[in-house]
Amino acid sequence: MERMTEGSLLVLGIEGPELTPAEAARFKALQPAGYILFTRNIVTPQQTRKLTDDLRDLSNDEPIIAIDQEGGRVTRTKEIAPVAPSAPALAAHGDVRSIAEAGCFTADLIRQLGFNLDFAPVLDLDHFPGTPNALRGRSWGRDPQRVIDHAGMWNRWLRKRQIASCGKHFPAGGRAWSDPHHDLPSSPATLEELLREDVLPFTALMPELDAVMLAHVEFPNIDPVFPASLSRRMIQGFLRDQLGFDHHVVLTDDLDMGAIADRYGRPADVKLAIEAGNDLALICHRTDSAEAAAKAISELPSSLTDDARRRVERLRKKLQRPPVWSESKWQETLASLEKLAASVPYLPDPASSSPVAGY
Repeated sequence: MERMTEGSLLVLGIEGPELTPAEAARFKALQPAGYILFTRNIVTPQQTRKLTDDLRDLSNDEPIIAIDQEGGRVTRTKEIAPVAPSAPALAAHGDVRSIAEAGCFTADLIRQLGFNLDFAPVLDLDHFPGTPNALRGRSWGRDPQRVIDHAGMWNRWLRKRQIASCGKHFPAGGRAWSDPHHDLPSSPATLEELLREDVLPFTALMPELDAVMLAHVEFPNIDPVFPASLSRRMIQGFLRDQLGFDHHVVLTDDLDMGAIADRYGRPADVKLAIEAGNDLALICHRTDSAEAAAKAISELPSSLTDDARRRVERLRKKLQRPPVWSESKWQETLASLEKLAASVPYLPDPASSSPVAGY
């Protein structure tokens, strides 16, 4: 495979609700694998669809256009559409149809806006409810089988409606006591403990996931040097070789989080991420560093980057282009979400200092 020096192993954030000339030039030159949008990018449905269409126009091939749309407090479209019930609310309600509808209507909404990949479902087991570890109001529960059943149903219907999915945060963020947006959390879990409980949702749903996102959490009993997201032992050794997740895309969580940015810096973090076995490095905020990140990747052995590109290309070929914009379909989806939200008992989001809901 021909060596490339552009950003084909990067997923990048956007500054605002429309592309700046500098961003457009950067993206055109780098040809990243894709993009991720946040609340800062979403003002109206029409503006959002234009932005995703513009990103497609800059790309030589169908790009990943991703969003964190979990329901509840992690909903990036809350300014323009009703919010789907959170995972804890759906799990507490326990109605299979409601869970299926949440996945279905979430997909319908974001697909009309031009997205093709949702960074969900959250598969972390909630070991310590109430702990400020970024998972408040986001986990499907503590019991692995219930998480498999509920998250699996939601995921199945999301994908049936032509949105690709990404399980997160492998191998487990629920045992951590702090928030990776601020610092690097640590988990005392051993490989045996993870196999007994935490990775069960990932392994059970593996055939139905399009990608897996790594946790910015250190596991000193497994890798005493690197956090999971930068650990070759965790990614290549455990996730790929031992668990068999070798044909799907694996990517980092946002490398601009304090857990990574304050310790490694750019572009060292990106280089470590790809060396560890990630196929994609996620840069959500400091996109002015994308050129340096792409250059660092180009210096890695082709044996690493060629395999990553093949997996990314396989995913991109599966991604569905959005439908023609339909105002009537948009309004129908809003009504469906509103009806669903009214039918599921509201579960107040617990107080959290994590900035994840504000992005």
